[in-house]
Amino acid sequence: MENKFFEAPAMYVSDITIQVADLQRSVEFYHTFLGFQVMKEKGNQAILSTDGRKALITLEQPEGVLPKQGRTTGMYHFAILLPQRADLAAFLKHILQAGRAYSLQLGAADHLVSEALYFSDPDGNGIEVARDRLSESWKWVDESVQMITDPLDADGLLAEAAGDWQGMPVETRIGHVHLHVNDLPAAREFYIKGMGFQEVTGLPGASFLSDNGYHHHIAINTWNGEGVPIPDLQAAGMQFFTITYPNKEEIDKAVQRLAALGYPTDEGMVKDPAGNHIFLTAAAK
Repeated sequence: MENKFFEAPAMYVSDITIQVADLQRSVEFYHTFLGFQVMKEKGNQAILSTDGRKALITLEQPEGVLPKQGRTTGMYHFAILLPQRADLAAFLKHILQAGRAYSLQLGAADHLVSEALYFSDPDGNGIEVARDRLSESWKWVDESVQMITDPLDADGLLAEAAGDWQGMPVETRIGHVHLHVNDLPAAREFYIKGMGFQEVTGLPGASFLSDNGYHHHIAINTWNGEGVPIPDLQAAGMQFFTITYPNKEEIDKAVQRLAALGYPTDEGMVKDPAGNHIFLTAAAK
């Protein structure tokens, strides 16, 4: 994993907050099974980390929580990015051995830029666990990065497992967030002209966006359908994710661009055209 895509001058997804139907069930899944540390647990909230200091995932059980709703806008999946291929190999070995207890439906793919495993948490929130190939190996045509979906070489990956899964490595990050939207042109305008990302590739009904030459920090798609509704605020699913900008000056520029497009920011929070909430913050100095 290359830090240049997750530190200044890049902007990137730094953490995510997810609403869940049963907090203890989700803590057991994310902590006991996936291997995150519980940094803090109080009331209806648990904050998860890999180093005990920096929050990566916050789980919240809202009062009157509703089950996750299908065919709406919201989160398609979020990516947990591991630092090394050996880490992904150990995780694959772990999930094949222990995943039956969670009735996981496991998917896998080689995207050229990365290798990835796919499954859902107990509420149906999509999760990708991945490792990046070195950026020097990525293929660019003009300003577009080549990404495909090929079968994963699972046997070759497992051969690199040096040992058993020991939990999420300290260097683990949120790699990207992939979102369901209901109007692709409006969402592209919001994230490109407003937030300041660059489009690096496109698929039918989808766009992949990044900063500082990454393969993607954000993806947006209309695969749930154009014009689909926004989920209920009490429904299980993503509550918001955080974009970290290099400094406050870059946030101020983004806030001005977003306001000019008709998207006001309130105490650091802005809502995209599909109702997805994003918190804007500056990198710690």
